[in-house]
Amino acid sequence: MVDWLAGNRVRGTSTERASGDFNNHLTGAGAVGGWKELGRTTLGSSGDSISVSSLPDKRYYMLLGNHFKTGAIAHALQMNGDTGTSYSNRCSINGGSDFTNISRTRLENWGAGNTNPDLSVSYISNLSSKEKLVVEHLIDQNTSGAGNAPARRENVGKWANTTNAINELDSINYSTGDFTSGSELVVLGWDPSDTHTTNFWEELADVDVTTGTTISTGNFTAKKYLWVQFYLNASAISFDWQFNSSTDTQTSTYSGRHQNNGIGASGQNSDYTQINKNVMAENFGLNASPHFGNMFIVNNASNEKLVTGHLVNQNTATAGYAPNRAEFAYKWANTTNQINNITMLNSVNVSRFIMKVWGAN
Repeated sequence: MVDWLAGNRVRGTSTERASGDFNNHLTGAGAVGGWKELGRTTLGSSGDSISVSSLPDKRYYMLLGNHFKTGAIAHALQMNGDTGTSYSNRCSINGGSDFTNISRTRLENWGAGNTNPDLSVSYISNLSSKEKLVVEHLIDQNTSGAGNAPARRENVGKWANTTNAINELDSINYSTGDFTSGSELVVLGWDPSDTHTTNFWEELADVDVTTGTTISTGNFTAKKYLWVQFYLNASAISFDWQFNSSTDTQTSTYSGRHQNNGIGASGQNSDYTQINKNVMAENFGLNASPHFGNMFIVNNASNEKLVTGHLVNQNTATAGYAPNRAEFAYKWANTTNQINNITMLNSVNVSRFIMKVWGAN
């Protein structure tokens, strides 16, 4: 989250942060009432469910799911152990047309046949008297190697319960195969009345520059989950990303897919894909006006690094012009190192670039 303080600065004094930092409740160490880990289950052996129970009643939940599989998995989310036909969802796979599932016994994430590691980032609105609304971004590794682009899914759903707050969340497999050891579900919570300081997300890097074409965070402490937010403005925008660029000697290790304003490269309702690239999101930019982006990464050393994200581009100033949007999913096919350095490369000097990286294990 970009925190604008006195003098149009991102960094500020401790006094400013204590009294005026509205966004700090979401993020780093020392902030009050940020996203707090409420529960986590990591499988020690294979199974068909990952359950996190005894959850306190929080107004909002954030879920991080990292699944490893054997066999043809199909996984979904259930709430409070409810197996009745009280779920519905709408989703798009790889930028394709929406399809819907109604009156289901689960909130479906990936369909049958999925065998690869994946990352899911989900948000839930949890008011006991209202249907529980869910937004999810999911990325599946696909076959290993940068010659195979990952798959992505955008999903919105609801649990049509208007009586109870959520107290249990279950990631379930409803097909053959199993979740394998190491699969996990992490549940974070936030409530407006929270006053704790035990925040899940730790700030790892903070960049704010007004010139440069190759801009790095420098080395930071590697964490399993990374959350990256950035703001980019320049007279021309065509930007890429590299991980560990000062020490990484591998080439052609990135692949991915993205879609701009709901349209792929060929003008079709499907994603534009890239494989065997030296950078992530090669020449990715919408036009020369400010961009604001958000992405999450699962950063296991021995697995390909999975990235899911979305961004908004201002387009021409004033309300007479709608902004542009993009959604993307990429992977770095490195199975040796964790990401501890992120570099942005733009086609020309930036006039402003801000990037913050948070992380947690």
